[in-house]
Amino acid sequence: MGKGPLLHEGKAKIIYQTEDADKLIVYYKDDTTAGDGAKRAQLSGKGPLSLKISDYFFRLLAKEGVRTHFLETLNEREMLVEKVEIIPLEVVVRNIAAGSIAKRLGLTEGKPLPRTIVEFYYKDDSLGDPLVNRYHILALGAASVEEMDKLEEEALLVNSILEPHLLERDLILVDFKLEFGRTEQGEIVLADEISPDSCRFWDRESQEKLDKDRFRRDMGGVAEAYSEVYRRLCEN
Repeated sequence: MGKGPLLHEGKAKIIYQTEDADKLIVYYKDDTTAGDGAKRAQLSGKGPLSLKISDYFFRLLAKEGVRTHFLETLNEREMLVEKVEIIPLEVVVRNIAAGSIAKRLGLTEGKPLPRTIVEFYYKDDSLGDPLVNRYHILALGAASVEEMDKLEEEALLVNSILEPHLLERDLILVDFKLEFGRTEQGEIVLADEISPDSCRFWDRESQEKLDKDRFRRDMGGVAEAYSEVYRRLCEN
């Protein structure tokens, strides 16, 4: 599949058009950011690891009936995907209190939530991707009521698949961020990536963080943590 013009460069990925108008190439960079890009570094090998982990999860979810934009992995840094219109919402699923929700609600980090929480964040870097509710989303024209219902349903379905799958590999799925897109036919499909960049994975016994929090909190060993996640996925 030939690579065409660069369409968009984000914090961790570059999107290219292909000769097929309905397909894109996603290039995974080694760039790592936190705090809406305020903190930035290059971590050798991080891009290929994020791609391999995303490939693994997209294939797993497809087997369970979740429709995604994933088509195939082309090489260690490039993934072929279906072209979709990205919905400007981040859908965050939380099983355990960590990160912003712990600070916002005064919860003890690591405390299991009595029920899974789904949150929406408006995708706008200039605003810091603010937390929004359904009234905000309708006012912004970001999604319809029916689409919000679908986003929530799909996010909870993904959680119900990934949480037990990871637990069998001694990984706790603390929380994760998903993005979705609309196909040309108007179907909503899972897009972007699923990796330690967008998920919090903790070791089941030690609670060791095996995700981007190691970068956010200057803990070191980021690439090693991503590699450990991939090892556990592939060796079980």
